[in-house]
Amino acid sequence: MAWSAGQGPAAGSPSTELLAPARDRICGRVAVDCGADALYVGPPRFGARAAAGNSLDDIAALAEYAHRYWVRVYAALNTLLTDDEVPAAVALAHDLYRAGVDGLIVQDVGLLTCDLPPLPLIASTQMHNHTAERVAFLAAVGFRRVILARELSLTQIAAIHAAVPGVELEAFVHGALCVCYSGQCSLSYAQGGRSGNRGECAQPCRQHYRLTDASGHHVAPPGHLLSLADLSLSDHLPRLLAAGVTSFKIEGRLKDELYLRNVVTLYRRRLDQALAAGAGRRSSSGTTTADFQPDADRTFNRGFTTYFIDGRRGSPGRVCSPKMIGQPVGRVAAIHGRQVQLDGAGEFSPGDGLCFFDGQGQVRGTQVEAVQGCRITVRDAAGLGPGVEVRRNMDHRFLRQLEAATVDRRIDVRLVLSESDTGLLLTATDEDGVQVQRPCEAEPAAAQRPDAAAATARKQLHQAGSTVFAIRHVQLAWQQPWFLPVAEWNRWRRQVLDALSEARAQHRPRLPGRGPDLQPCYPTPRLDYLGNVLNQRAAAFYRAHGVVDIEPAAEAGLDLAGRKVMTTRYCLRHQLGHCPGHRADGQPPPLYLTDDAGRRLEARFDCRACQMEIYLPVPAPPVAGTGADP
Repeated sequence: MAWSAGQGPAAGSPSTELLAPARDRICGRVAVDCGADALYVGPPRFGARAAAGNSLDDIAALAEYAHRYWVRVYAALNTLLTDDEVPAAVALAHDLYRAGVDGLIVQDVGLLTCDLPPLPLIASTQMHNHTAERVAFLAAVGFRRVILARELSLTQIAAIHAAVPGVELEAFVHGALCVCYSGQCSLSYAQGGRSGNRGECAQPCRQHYRLTDASGHHVAPPGHLLSLADLSLSDHLPRLLAAGVTSFKIEGRLKDELYLRNVVTLYRRRLDQALAAGAGRRSSSGTTTADFQPDADRTFNRGFTTYFIDGRRGSPGRVCSPKMIGQPVGRVAAIHGRQVQLDGAGEFSPGDGLCFFDGQGQVRGTQVEAVQGCRITVRDAAGLGPGVEVRRNMDHRFLRQLEAATVDRRIDVRLVLSESDTGLLLTATDEDGVQVQRPCEAEPAAAQRPDAAAATARKQLHQAGSTVFAIRHVQLAWQQPWFLPVAEWNRWRRQVLDALSEARAQHRPRLPGRGPDLQPCYPTPRLDYLGNVLNQRAAAFYRAHGVVDIEPAAEAGLDLAGRKVMTTRYCLRHQLGHCPGHRADGQPPPLYLTDDAGRRLEARFDCRACQMEIYLPVPAPPVAGTGADP
């Protein structure tokens, strides 16, 4: 192997990162081992996934582990805050700084008026970062990075980068999609008081709906009409790099370690290919090896879409089910009791999960209990019959393979053994150019068997044991072979690698804290409730930047009856093949969504803006004379 030190993150300019979620400490370590350059993690409070909070001790332990590879850890402190919560959020930010995090992801601008620790700020996607004007404002008030709206096309991303080249752009590349513009959805809060902006979304977009027109006629079969497929941009990483994206984000702070092992390994390989082709540089150290072939289709997904990366193409909705229905494995050719014969050629294992749609269009599931040649025995055959398409939504064999997989991440090191005036000297240089030297403390003897002594030296110096290092090259630059006992070679190597670990900790690149607020004017002088101003500090921030009219956030207790609770680029008319195109002569009539609990929503269509808006209906007034008798 050719040796080329100095190719890691310390050797050059801003680099590219693969950013992975960490539900907990175990998931974070899995993501690091599989090649993530950075992690994002939820703290004990104030994260946009309330169910994915972690203790400060766990975050500190995860940061310590990640930093060995110069992997960064960002804390998602990205909910809206009440006035009473702001001091606690600031105190938590300082605790996170002491725990070793490398950046804060925030949504509430009230925090920008507080005494925060010297950490870089990352603008959460909940801030609706969808225009160059918006991104430029955030950069001017001190944000180092902006997490882009998921709905943006490649052309729009490139335009933002061209307009604001000094800010880092983070883009989602894989995982679940919110149907609404992030941070602009009030549906969950309006229906049950659980706010997505407060980390408590009840996901009403994944519910089952009927769709009717104003006359009550059904426009389409019932289904999960607001539920989207999952994002997958693994084939588009080179284009995103060229457009200016520096951080490639995998969604999933509620996903388990097997999902992360599969998906992070896949994206690590794809991103490495893109970087190699474009002479790019990654932001962390180490090379990951894994003894399995990743396949995103075989862990949880709702089917995949590229969403709007190339504009409005295809149908991103997954209206049949919000669950994983997996890949087709055949149709039922014959059935006898619980024994099923399929016409496909798939291989099955006991424990595989199967699903199918029954006569009412509902997803039903069963499990493979036994495999006998071309027949399988299932736990429950109810609903199965000849001609029914069967899908596998849990691949037992693949999941066990993931569970047993060996994944190893090592930092390349070169060792050079040389002679000095005082004796032998061992120099270690890692892939980032960090270098240490250590003299031999033992007294070597001239080797009586030179070839054997050289072979022993190479063998013992090549062993890195359980460290994070891999000794890729050993050079014996001595004038003559020297003899040392094997134990001395090992002790000396361990001392050098321990010193290298300490040197790496000292040289680990740190990001600067928040930049100065250049006092730009906010793009608009007025904010309605979708501006998400929930506390007095946020209001003061916007007033200081030219906003003169501020409506409180929905979470302040606004009555949302008759008001817009969702705006989305996803369009039911387009999904169903009824798109009228960009109309100059008005808008198509609204449609109505009714969930299984009888709650009704109105869908309006802004065809000029090519988006759909969901409104909460105004309750009907009580009918006169129906009250209780006096």
